[in-house]
Amino acid sequence: MELHWWTIEVLDGAHHSAARWQDSYANVLVEAAISHGAYEWTWHRQSWGLIFEVSFRSDDRWTSFRDLPAVRAALDAVPDPINGLLIYPGRGGSSGRALPRRPRPQAGAGAAPIPEEPVRQRVVLAVSAPAPTTGGTTI
Repeated sequence: MELHWWTIEVLDGAHHSAARWQDSYANVLVEAAISHGAYEWTWHRQSWGLIFEVSFRSDDRWTSFRDLPAVRAALDAVPDPINGLLIYPGRGGSSGRALPRRPRPQAGAGAAPIPEEPVRQRVVLAVSAPAPTTGGTTI
C-alpha cells in the first residue's frame, strides 16, 4: 500500500510557542485527518517549533483535509503567520537538523528601497492688479 505523506511545520512565534498552538489545535487536526481517511500521523516537537506528519492513501484525501474550515482556521492561527508555517509533501521534517529549513536568502537585502523624501518646489504667487474697466479706470 502506497501512502502519501504530508508535513506541516509550525515555528515558534515572537509571543507564542508552537507547543501552545499544538495544545489548542492538535485534537482538531487529528480528528479532521481521521475523518478524511488519514492512515497514520505523528507529532514531533523540536527546539524551534513542531512537526505534524500525516499520511493518506491518495492526494485527493489530503486536498479534502486541507480544505476543511477547521484545518484552515488552525493553520491560520499559527504563532508566526508570516514565516512560521511550512507545508510540503513528503516526510522527514528537518531531517534531524537543529534548525528548520528556510528559503535561501536573496542576494542583497531583498527588501523594498528606502523611501526618499519628495523634492519640494517653492511656489511664488504673482501679484496681480485689478482688471481695467472699459472706461480705463480700475475698480
